[in-house]
Amino acid sequence: MTCQEVIAVLADYLEATLPPDLLARIEAHLQDCAACRAYLATYRSTKSLAASAGRVEMPQEMKGRLREFLLRELGEGR
Repeated sequence: MTCQEVIAVLADYLEATLPPDLLARIEAHLQDCAACRAYLATYRSTKSLAASAGRVEMPQEMKGRLREFLLRELGEGR
């Protein structure tokens, strides 16, 4: 199995949705490939950070001020 093949199914690997034979091949590759292990660690960290970031709702006052600003700027551009 090549590094590209591993990277192509990394999301499925982490979701544990791969068939057992493919899973075994990936795990064998990971044992022998430090670069793919590092990539996997980075991928896991990135996924975790993205999940924990969450969305923050913009306060109503700021929405109103932004809307007024955009309307004013767009109106002047005509």
